[in-house]
Amino acid sequence: QVQLVESGGGLVQAGGSLRLSCAASGRTFAIYTVGWFRQAPGKEREFVALSRWSGGTVDYADSVKGRFTISGDKAKNTVYLQMNNLKPEDTAVYFCAAKNFGGGWQYWGQGTQVTVSS
Repeated sequence: QVQLVESGGGLVQAGGSLRLSCAASGRTFAIYTVGWFRQAPGKEREFVALSRWSGGTVDYADSVKGRFTISGDKAKNTVYLQMNNLKPEDTAVYFCAAKNFGGGWQYWGQGTQVTVSS
C-alpha cells in the first residue's frame, strides 16, 4: 500500500501563488506515476498534472499549462505542485494520486482545499 498526504492549500488572492506538497509513504518503490487532480464544487474530479516518479515525463491540463509546475524530491518521497498566477476558477479541492506501472490511479490522498478570491 501507498499512503499520500497533501498539504499547502489555503486562501490566496487572484494572481497569487501556492505550493502544494504530497508526502508518500509505504511501498513507494512501486510508484510509477504521480499526479494531481482537483474537484470544484458541483463538478467532476479533473486531471491537473502528472509526472513519472523517477522524473522526466510530465503532462499538464491545458487550463494550467504555463502556470503550474509539478516536481518531485525522491529523497523526501514528496511531490510538489507549484501554482502561479492563480485564478478564481482554480478554486477546488486538490488531490494527489499515484499509480503503479500499467495500473490505474489506485492511491489517493485526502485532498487539500485551495480557494482563490477575486
